[in-house]
Amino acid sequence: MTDVRARLAEILAPMLAELAPSEQPAFVALAERVAAGRYRVWAEQAKDDESRAQLLACAEREEEIASRVEAVTPGAAEIQARVEADHPDVAQAYQGLFDGLALEGQLALQAQAERIGAATWRAFAANAEPSVAEIFHRCAALEEESASTLEALVGASGRV
Repeated sequence: MTDVRARLAEILAPMLAELAPSEQPAFVALAERVAAGRYRVWAEQAKDDESRAQLLACAEREEEIASRVEAVTPGAAEIQARVEADHPDVAQAYQGLFDGLALEGQLALQAQAERIGAATWRAFAANAEPSVAEIFHRCAALEEESASTLEALVGASGRV
């Protein structure tokens, strides 16, 4: 399996380095929205209604994370627009992580990415004021819920 941490760092680190620490959560929220789109594609490929519903629930969690973070990040929309303008291929680069993998492999890779996301939100929380830290911790929990969902789907071999 691909070293997800290294591949994500390769894709995201240069963009994060261009941003002030206070802007970085808005960028990660943008990545959450990209991931939500992936979940919707996977839901279309699911073999059964239950798997489809679980993948759509993951997409909703990604959107919830993005919305929560954008609500507490001043200028989030402007930051995201700037990143998209400066790096129009970021979504495609992320999608490239999954190229050549069967659906189960893609979901396993995304589960790892969700665990990394949870750690990222906790790191942001460590440097945030208490009310924002609480939101970031909630985001971490949502990431872990999606990771567990994906791990269960992958563990139920042949189900997705």
